[in-house]
Amino acid sequence: MPLAKYVFKPGINKEGTNYSNEGGWFDADKVRFRKGKPERIGGWNKFTTDSYVGTCRQLYPYKATNGDSFVILGTHQKLYNLSGDVYYDITPLRATTSAGDVTFSASNGSSTITVTDASHGAVTGDFVTFSGAATLGGLVTADVLNQEYQILLVTGTNTYTITAKDTDGDTVTANGSDSGNGGSSVVGAYQINTGLDVYVRGTGWGVNTWGAGGFGSSGDLSLTNQLRLWTIDNFGDDTIAAPRAGGIYFWDKSDGLTTRAVALSSESGASDVPTACLQIMTSDVDKHVIAFGSNPIGSSAIDPLLVRFSDRESAVDWTPTATNQAGGVQLSQGSTIIGALRTRQEILIWTDVGIVSMRFVGEPFIFSFTEVAEGASLISPNAATSANNRVYFMDRDGFHVYSGTSQRLPCTVLDYVLSDLNQDQAYKVVAGSNAGVNEVIWFYPSGTSLEIDKYVIYNFLEETWSIGTTADNFVRTAWSEASIYENPIAASKNDTSNLNYVYSHEIGHGDGTDAFTAYIESSDFDLAPDGENFTFISKLIPDIEFRNQQSTSDTVTFTIKGRDYPLQDLSTLQTINVTPASTFENTRARSRQAAMRISNSSSDYGWRLGDLRLEIRPDGKR
Repeated sequence: MPLAKYVFKPGINKEGTNYSNEGGWFDADKVRFRKGKPERIGGWNKFTTDSYVGTCRQLYPYKATNGDSFVILGTHQKLYNLSGDVYYDITPLRATTSAGDVTFSASNGSSTITVTDASHGAVTGDFVTFSGAATLGGLVTADVLNQEYQILLVTGTNTYTITAKDTDGDTVTANGSDSGNGGSSVVGAYQINTGLDVYVRGTGWGVNTWGAGGFGSSGDLSLTNQLRLWTIDNFGDDTIAAPRAGGIYFWDKSDGLTTRAVALSSESGASDVPTACLQIMTSDVDKHVIAFGSNPIGSSAIDPLLVRFSDRESAVDWTPTATNQAGGVQLSQGSTIIGALRTRQEILIWTDVGIVSMRFVGEPFIFSFTEVAEGASLISPNAATSANNRVYFMDRDGFHVYSGTSQRLPCTVLDYVLSDLNQDQAYKVVAGSNAGVNEVIWFYPSGTSLEIDKYVIYNFLEETWSIGTTADNFVRTAWSEASIYENPIAASKNDTSNLNYVYSHEIGHGDGTDAFTAYIESSDFDLAPDGENFTFISKLIPDIEFRNQQSTSDTVTFTIKGRDYPLQDLSTLQTINVTPASTFENTRARSRQAAMRISNSSSDYGWRLGDLRLEIRPDGKR
């Protein structure tokens, strides 16, 4: 009986039917392609065992001149500085009351405290820290009140509620009623308003034509009514950060790790600092701070096409004069800036209708602005990444690469991704690069999912694609190549435990504590020419490399599936467990056409597939 060798084309191809892609791979999860062969992706470990509050959609690592390393994280609720293994809450304050402006009311048997503060300006979910309070309602002691609280519900312009807790976070119930109390020295320190964790259509600049469809029919853009997206950069040793449609904030390293960021406009020497913008960035050599989609001087309203920049070597001087390099340019094409990305030689700016190249040219114009692509845009502000001296980005029509000009990438999973993408939550799409394995990756929400639940990988050297899900603790809402560390880092989201972590990737083969499942499945292939005859598979000879083998009992499972006609469901014909000691496996599988699935769940070892050989013989035409 003859042995038949099956060599599958590299990459996942879902652009046709399963049967029409004979000789290729059709489905996968947590499998990549290298040197044309599929292998289990690398694992990940927690960067630190400490967790953070909120969904992080931007993280930015950098190293100060003295060697100190920081990771700045922007979540929809907080701004953090991760230094060493500790998260420091550096969320800016927007207001601090005078002593006595805040009062509390408690009801006997209730843990809900009503807070009264005239024109507090808070929204549900905001954070406020109280100090100077006295005991209220018996068990609601001063220690209970004098700490940080998240606002449970805003009940009016002057009132909101919180849930009383002790210093360990356990709920406290009042054993007496008290109204308008807490003492005459209570001070409330309010952090900047939190943002949304879900994109809401019709509340600002989004992803289509201005004023049409989901792009923002109302144009009512504000800090609190849209998905919270931060942009973060360093200015020397210090940090600049801006929530989309919000102000610019500054964290001064010399003030210490426990010091909060402050409004850039409050810094000494500040002049005409933008009060709101869509994105900020520090330019490389010339060290300007750039605000994309900024308010003009003398106005508080955002001009979504206005690019403003500070004086050279200054984060605070934004007033153009004859003796400095501060200025601004309004882009002439499109309706809004979607996003911008710094590259080695230029800054790319995506509007809703094309790409503009921004380059430093010095006096008298400071920066030049040249349209380099028409029609190409971004599906979200975070959907572009640099890798291999090129820029890869995702638009609503597919995937693109920019290297002086913009070109569309041929994609063998394009229809699969775009037809499954949740367009309502497309602003959550995030791109990342993984240079060590020659990949760029996009995480996206699919179907009716409100959060990222799938990903697509492109190997830019081999031009192959792979797909997968974020099951098994693989939801990633932000990603950084993190050149200051050995491995890429990424932010997670766990809707079950609400404990979110930063992970280091390409470490080991599991998720730090548990195994995850990786599999790849081929398209159907005929066992006889054109599937004319039924065929009997009597032997399988596996070819697989085990990575970091732990024992001779390490297992990868080969599943032979079959069906007689393309529109039938695949059925499992035989399951074979292959170990490092395996030679061949006798099988009893009969079908017209077959598919092969290779999978395993482990945390200690990986695998890389070679070529497959099957022993087959004709088995009639029934």
